[in-house]
Amino acid sequence: MIRIGIDVGGTNTDAVAIHGSQVLHAVKTPTTADITSGILAALRAVLAGAALAPARIGAVMIGTTHFTNAVVQRRGLAPAAAIRIGLPAAATLPPFIDWPPDLRDEVRGPVAMLRGGHEVDGRPLVPFDHAAMRAAAREIAASGVAAAGICAVFSPLNAEIEQQAAAILAEEAPGVAVTLSHELGRIGLLARENVTLLNAALAPLAHRTIAAFAAALAASGIAAPLYITQNDGTVATAAEAAAYPVRSFASGPTNSLRGAAFLSGLSDAMVVDVGGTTTDVGSLVHGFPREANSVVEIGGVRTLFRMPDLVSVGLGGGTLVDPANPHNIGPVSVGYRLPERARIFGGPDLTCTDIAVAAGLVSLGDPAQIAGLDRAFVAAALARIHAIIADAVDRMRADSRALPLVAVGGGAFLVPEQLPGISQVVRVENQGVANALGAAIAQVSGEVDQVFQGMTRENAMASARDIATQRAIRAGANPASIALVDQEDIPIAYLPGNSLRVRARVVGDVAG
Repeated sequence: MIRIGIDVGGTNTDAVAIHGSQVLHAVKTPTTADITSGILAALRAVLAGAALAPARIGAVMIGTTHFTNAVVQRRGLAPAAAIRIGLPAAATLPPFIDWPPDLRDEVRGPVAMLRGGHEVDGRPLVPFDHAAMRAAAREIAASGVAAAGICAVFSPLNAEIEQQAAAILAEEAPGVAVTLSHELGRIGLLARENVTLLNAALAPLAHRTIAAFAAALAASGIAAPLYITQNDGTVATAAEAAAYPVRSFASGPTNSLRGAAFLSGLSDAMVVDVGGTTTDVGSLVHGFPREANSVVEIGGVRTLFRMPDLVSVGLGGGTLVDPANPHNIGPVSVGYRLPERARIFGGPDLTCTDIAVAAGLVSLGDPAQIAGLDRAFVAAALARIHAIIADAVDRMRADSRALPLVAVGGGAFLVPEQLPGISQVVRVENQGVANALGAAIAQVSGEVDQVFQGMTRENAMASARDIATQRAIRAGANPASIALVDQEDIPIAYLPGNSLRVRARVVGDVAG
């Protein structure tokens, strides 16, 4: 099956066509302000370059920063209703309490705090107040908000109350998109509620954006299924991704890590992805990005859900260099305007790409435009660039082992040949489109992180695998190809009933 992978970055939109492990053609086009026209241009370019008829394409995988940018830039978000089920507990800190004021003012819709939920051991806290839930659902319907998030105390242990609340909301407000917290977050009420409400606020934008992606495919004559990359290095169907847009947060760097594993053949390594705007450093474990186990802030909002462990710094090919001080670099970048703003292209701005050309690291543009740069200035600027990358790599190291490092991205020429604690810097073919390759090769995943009670360890592990498998199938995996890639169990001594927390993750090939 021939696949097309596309990654939309802040500077470039990359596309690649692959058949099995063979790269047929790769293109790099400027990202456009409306994103979708850039995707359409990339699709047409890669089809033409590979001499492929649209009918031969079996699947298209798209990675986008659109949803992360919406939160960070406070743009395109919709008001969302919040339903917390946990009274008489969990009343001190209401929903949205720890959000930045500007984001809270934009997103906060009707808030309802109701009786119900469960104890940490899975027992009912108090009876669920069905009447109050129905009244809250009618208020939400009358408010006109398009989305709502439902979060019950300890719902990852027992999701029954959230499901009952969702059924009532569907009856009273059938047009409202509903996000349930147990499907996204982990134990920890506020952080789980926060990601649930972010997802709800993004739901209308997600449906519009993914519909626009589908329209771009149709305009290119491609009738193949559309998949959206997720932040664990896998993909989900367009419908699944539209329902859970937060799972696409940080999917761009994740695509690069998976692409680096594919291109280098390494399953355990560090990866530096230098784009036009940022440098992202991550770690591969068994071929997939290492997952963050701590609270992650998105646009100033504390969340605790599936996210890759990354260090990002404001350094890329388009990053501005102060002409008066070579040590003053970034974090501002010219982004997708590099071809018109950089000096090597006749522009007025001095960028990291100009420094790299002046240092002889890469051949681009017209070197005569930077012939007047002082050699000492270039050397000092390059040393500062290398120091920024070395610091980011050091912050990502989890232990003292000297691992290989794979350099990818359009600005990979900025990565030095030697770095402290790194055994070898690996350069690969097609490094500039590793992100699109990571999207093209992606599989489909399913995962679960749940507390099981009253069953043997073997049964709990089997139940977790079954739940993860069903979620992978729902996300678009071929049932026959699903394999377990990671599973761990943690006995919880302070809970009754032989309680066991089990995390399981499976992956499978895209159904086709």
